[in-house]
Amino acid sequence: MIRIAIFASGSGTNAENIIKYFKNSDSIRVSKVYCNKKNAGVFDRCKQLNVPCEWFSREAFLDSAKVLHDVQLHADFIVLAGFLWKIPSEFIEAFPKKMVNIHPALLPKYGGKGMYGMHVHSAVRENNETETGITIHYVNENYDEGAIIFQAKTKVVPHDSPEDIAKNIHDLEYAHFPRVIEEVVQREKSKE
Repeated sequence: MIRIAIFASGSGTNAENIIKYFKNSDSIRVSKVYCNKKNAGVFDRCKQLNVPCEWFSREAFLDSAKVLHDVQLHADFIVLAGFLWKIPSEFIEAFPKKMVNIHPALLPKYGGKGMYGMHVHSAVRENNETETGITIHYVNENYDEGAIIFQAKTKVVPHDSPEDIAKNIHDLEYAHFPRVIEEVVQREKSKE
């Protein structure tokens, strides 16, 4: 059984979608969720889904040894699902090609520090883009610069608000993220 740890910072809708996707899998399951915000909605979602969810502080994360050790005990693969902190190099070294992130834009556009959620959708609207989408990529030492695994696009029409764009992006995330995770996990596992 391949165990996935999810890192989240917010409400946990993507985490919930991923947990449900693998719920009946014989080969992959979400073993634990980690969160850096004590009052994040992901805790309630995990409780309802009977998946352990643990909070950690910035100090514990940056010190890495404690959090990394716990992740290594519980997971073979890491998925960032709305997790907003930069990943320490120790994690990247411990999980090479076994850590993926989803970004709510077509990278390299609208990536980097501070570009998440509504910040991205507002920038897309302000720049009168005609399309946007999602990017699923490997995690490296820089924000949103890891090798791209998958992208999916959606049109942006002139009357779309940032909220309309966000809804379209969420639809793409829910449709593609779990499936792409499954493909990546199986591909990387077959190389071992």
